[in-house]
Amino acid sequence: MARAQLALAESVRRDPRWQRLLARDASADETFYYSVKTTGVYCRPSCGARTPRPENVAFHATPAEAERAGFRACRRCKPNQAPAAERAAAHVAEMCRFIERSETPPSLEALARHVELSAFHAHRLFKAGTGVTPKAYASAQRGKRLRSELRDASTVTRAIYGAGYNSSGRFYEEAPARLGMKPSAFKAGGKTVRIRFALGQCSLGAILVAATERGVCAISLGDDPAALLHELERQFSRAELVGGDAEFEGWVAQVVGLVEEPGRQQQLPLDIRGTAFQERVWTALRRIAAGQTLSYAELAERVGSPRAVRAVASACAANRLAVAIPCHRVVRADGNLSGYRWGVERKRELLEREELVARTEREGEG
Repeated sequence: MARAQLALAESVRRDPRWQRLLARDASADETFYYSVKTTGVYCRPSCGARTPRPENVAFHATPAEAERAGFRACRRCKPNQAPAAERAAAHVAEMCRFIERSETPPSLEALARHVELSAFHAHRLFKAGTGVTPKAYASAQRGKRLRSELRDASTVTRAIYGAGYNSSGRFYEEAPARLGMKPSAFKAGGKTVRIRFALGQCSLGAILVAATERGVCAISLGDDPAALLHELERQFSRAELVGGDAEFEGWVAQVVGLVEEPGRQQQLPLDIRGTAFQERVWTALRRIAAGQTLSYAELAERVGSPRAVRAVASACAANRLAVAIPCHRVVRADGNLSGYRWGVERKRELLEREELVARTEREGEG
């Protein structure tokens, strides 16, 4: 190798950008680009192309600079386009909008054509970005539209077609699972639904427990019992709210027991309703042992959607069953506590109690 080439190669090796190129460091993308003299191409640092010889490499601040030097964009990493993560996010956002605008749930093929991707790639991107499949997302949107139509339409029949159902049979098949009651009852504001409830006090303040015929549908904690009841009344504005009977008082005792004795076994029937993704997250939450915590990212890994951290956080925030679905066991990556709909101090107290119980059990075993 000529002396000039040796000097050039050594100069490139000393440049900090060379190590980031060797590591295919995606965090370096958009901070610099490199060109390869022998191929006439310029790339992002993270490009998966074969590593070039250092004497053939030059670094550039922008794609425009590389192109002025006579290099063309790599067809593999597309350095003259938005980063792959941004392109993927844009595709997912457009697919969501397409589903939301559609009168009936679009097929995967139609969805993929809309964003000019293969069906396989579209499905993979969508699930990675949202945590659910396009079909599950469309189903959740239909449920949302169904609730809106039942509130606004003059009749249930009008609501059926307004929500995009082509037949009443399919509508009545899906409605109870989506609404937790018959469509006519939902349209009436829960008028025919009987909800048993009880208000009380526990060591964390006021507590409300409510249940439909399917099981416990709400467990709320707060400072003001009246505020907890008003929240329940707003949700079922015309439901028949009645005081709990002896059987129901047993359920309430179990709930209070979960607060006072963290980690105890529960046999409560739960009336859980949410999107497919929310229910996956809530199931995973119930598998976290008392005395243990997970970060939102770790929980996203457990539900099989490692990139859907924000969606996981939103599912935790949507939980209406305090303690029974232990969303208090999820913390930030640095271990600090984040928001909790019933108050961060209550979250801290629950975790401290569970840690104390778990430590006592470990010492007892030792």
